[in-house]
Amino acid sequence: MPEVYNWHLGRPMRYRHEGGERDRQFAAVFNINRCIGCQTCTMACKSTWTFSPGQELMWWNNVETKPFGGYPDAWDVRLLEKLEAANPGGQVWDAASPEDRRAPYGRFDGKTVFETADGFEKMVTGYLPDEKDWHAPNAFEDHANRFSPEGTSLPEHTGWFFYLQRICNHCTYPACLAACPRDAIYKREEDGIVLLDQSRCRGYRKCVEACPYKKAMYRPTTRTSEKCIACFPRVEGHEPLTDGQPTETRCMSVCVGKIRLQGLVDVEADGTWAEDPANPLYYLVHEEQVALPLYPQFGTQPNIYYIPPRWVPRAYLRQMFGPGADRAVERYTKPSRQLRAVLQLFRTTQRIVFSYEVIEGPRYAEITVDGEKVELFDDTVVGYDAEGREIVRVSVQEPIHERPGKLNSI
Repeated sequence: MPEVYNWHLGRPMRYRHEGGERDRQFAAVFNINRCIGCQTCTMACKSTWTFSPGQELMWWNNVETKPFGGYPDAWDVRLLEKLEAANPGGQVWDAASPEDRRAPYGRFDGKTVFETADGFEKMVTGYLPDEKDWHAPNAFEDHANRFSPEGTSLPEHTGWFFYLQRICNHCTYPACLAACPRDAIYKREEDGIVLLDQSRCRGYRKCVEACPYKKAMYRPTTRTSEKCIACFPRVEGHEPLTDGQPTETRCMSVCVGKIRLQGLVDVEADGTWAEDPANPLYYLVHEEQVALPLYPQFGTQPNIYYIPPRWVPRAYLRQMFGPGADRAVERYTKPSRQLRAVLQLFRTTQRIVFSYEVIEGPRYAEITVDGEKVELFDDTVVGYDAEGREIVRVSVQEPIHERPGKLNSI
């Protein structure tokens, strides 16, 4: 079986296929700290792509409440238990080396979903959920892990929960692709979006079993599998509302909490991101390292990244986002001047931002964070499209609008 380089793990790993070259890679950052759990993203996706017979329980985008929620039920816990059983006590990381772009989270010495499989009868370690596991996408919504009558405070809450926003990760090394006996799943060269050719699919559900995030789903009316397509017509620039410019997906563009920023990044032949600090996604993931992959230890090198919630116990965050969680929370709690500006780009335009610049502005306030004085500056961040044309301009300090004295005529 070929070896590929996985920079999330900081090492080469075994994978069924050679790593393919791509022009760009579809990627996104979700800021968990801002999510209000409104499910607007979920319904935008549902009303666009999965509203037909046989798709009733198919949610390509879902927002689940952690630690108890999950769709399908307990998808992550079940797989973590399988990996631990296959490699008892060995699922560990070494010390992180954040300065190394090819191993920013250190080295994962455990075994991935590919390396715990035999590579002959089974390409990927996984499981097939029961039918009942798909029935309740909002199970345990808003359930905290503990009730705290004495109250709680930062940096870690004694009673806590958070919303986890999930779509297909369009992984660099997709487990669904590795497991498909029909070669019906492929990764596009132009943008790394993972698609499923239903004319080749025979409904064996190997992709459903293999995907560690359970984002490949079986449709009984057609007896084929389906999955998120990353709204590729919008990414290609076929959305008339944006004059043919590459456009964010439906779930990204409707986000009420302004938690999502989606784009395209340049990649090297070995799957690592090409150095491009002017790209806001590259900046958040590699420069500030405030955005992290979901369960990097699975080995798929997912391309959806998360800014972890700052009120959650760090051990839980390290399990979910890897050893970079502590650093990411610290960076987000006390953001640098540039990071504070880049965070303003989230959900300011439907068009994809390919690069940005920060124009420094005057100091307008001073606040205290964890006992430390922090100066605030009214900087302006400007976003540009693929051709270098300005598409958005927003300042750190939001303008104040006063309502007129007479609100209505009643």
